[in-house]
Amino acid sequence: MLAAGIAIAVSLLVTPMQEVSTAGQTVQVGVTAPSLSLSGPAELDLFGQSIPTTVTFVGPVRPRLRLTHITVSAQLAEIAGTTSGEEPGGALQDALVRGFRRYFYWQVAVVAVVTVLLLGAICGWRRRSWRSTLLTLLAGLVLAAGIDLGAIMVTAFSAPAKFGQVHSLVELVGGTPVPTPAAPQPPASPSGGVVVLGDSTAAGRGNPAPADPSAADNACRRSVDSYPVALAQVAGLEVTSLACSGATIAAGILGPQTTRGLTLPPQLGDKSVTSASTVILSIGANDVRWTNILRLCAASEDCDNAAAQAYFQSHLAQFSTEWLQLLTELQQLPNHPSVLVNLYYDPFAGDVSCLSKVGVTSSKLRSMLSRLAILNSVLAQGAVAAGFVSTLPDFSGHGPCDATPYVQGLDANAPFHPTPAGGLAIALADVQALADTPTSPPTGAGD
Repeated sequence: MLAAGIAIAVSLLVTPMQEVSTAGQTVQVGVTAPSLSLSGPAELDLFGQSIPTTVTFVGPVRPRLRLTHITVSAQLAEIAGTTSGEEPGGALQDALVRGFRRYFYWQVAVVAVVTVLLLGAICGWRRRSWRSTLLTLLAGLVLAAGIDLGAIMVTAFSAPAKFGQVHSLVELVGGTPVPTPAAPQPPASPSGGVVVLGDSTAAGRGNPAPADPSAADNACRRSVDSYPVALAQVAGLEVTSLACSGATIAAGILGPQTTRGLTLPPQLGDKSVTSASTVILSIGANDVRWTNILRLCAASEDCDNAAAQAYFQSHLAQFSTEWLQLLTELQQLPNHPSVLVNLYYDPFAGDVSCLSKVGVTSSKLRSMLSRLAILNSVLAQGAVAAGFVSTLPDFSGHGPCDATPYVQGLDANAPFHPTPAGGLAIALADVQALADTPTSPPTGAGD
C-alpha cells in the first residue's frame, strides 16, 4: 500500500505534460494536484493565470491545460472551421482527448516502474527469495494499478465526453467571445506605416489637445503630446493613432466603443490596420479596472484583503481570455504586420512622498505594483506565445513627486497618466524595441 501510494504520487509529479497542436494553438495537457473532492473543475493555465473551467470533471485529479503557442493565420482559421464538415471546435476536442489519453498512458507506466523499483529495493533489503520477490512485485503492481484505476483513470475515461462539450479554450473557462470586427477594405495604396491601438495611455489623456481636433480626437481625449505623436517625430515614421481613452479589448479594440456621446468603430477594423507594417498595442488597464483598484486601495486600510483580491482576479481572468482572442485576431491580419505590445510603466518609480497626503503607504504601493506586475506578465506571456515583441518603458527617477515627473500628479486631469516627457520615454522605448525586431520598418533618414 505504501509503495503504491508513493508510486502514484511520484507519477503525478514527474509525468510530463503532453503537447498537442491544433488550429494554430499548441496546448500542453496534464493533471492538477490531487483533491479531496470527487469532482470539480479542471484548470486552464492562460498566460500564467490558472483559471478554473466551467466544465466539471469526475475524480480526485482533473485535467490541466496550458496554452504555450499561437500560430494562427486566416487560412488556417478557415480550414479549421470547414475541414471534413466539422464545426470549428472539433479539431480542438480531438487534440485534447488525444493528449489527455497519452498523458495517462505515461502516468500508468511511471506508476509501474516506480512500484517495481520500490518493492524490488524492499525485497532486496529483506533478502527475499526470487519466488517471494516476484510474488511481491506482482501483488504490488496489481494493487497500484487498482488504486490508480479507481482514483485516477475514472477521470481519463470520463474526460473525452467532457471535452466534447467545448469548442474553444475561451468557452472552456466560460468566457464570452468578443465579436470579430468586420474585415476592412484595404486602401488604394498601402502606406506600410505604424498604427497604434490602445487606451488613454496611448491617447495621451490629460495633455494638450491637437490644434484642430476631430470629433474622435475630442471624444477619445487624444493629445498632441501622446507617445504616438512623439514616435512619429523621433523616428520619422508615419504613425496613425486609433487609441481612445477608456478602451478595452471588448469595447474599443475588437468591438465598438461609445464615449462622450460618440460611438467609434472597432480600432482593429480600421482600414489603416490593413496596410500597416507595424501595430503597437497598449491595452489591459481598463479591462482589469486598474483605476478602480487604485482608488479602492487608496481608500482602504488594507489593499490585500480578500475582496480586493477577488475583484482583481475575476477581471484578470476575463481579460486573459479576451487577450487570447485579440492575439489570435492580430495573427490573422492579411498583411502580417509586426506587433509590439507596450507593457505598463511603473508610475511610482521615483519620489512618491507627496502621495502620503491621500493615505498611500509603502505597503499599499507594494500591493498595487504587485498587481501591475501580474497584468504585465499576462501581456508579456501572451506576446511570447503569439511570437510578438513586448517592451517595458523605464520611468525610474521620475515619479509623481519628482522635479521632472513622467506621470501626472494627483491634481492633474489624468493622474498617473504619462506627461509629455513620459510619452517621449514610451516612444523611445518603442523605437528601441522596433530596432531590435528583424521585421521592424526602417527609421527615417538621419536616425
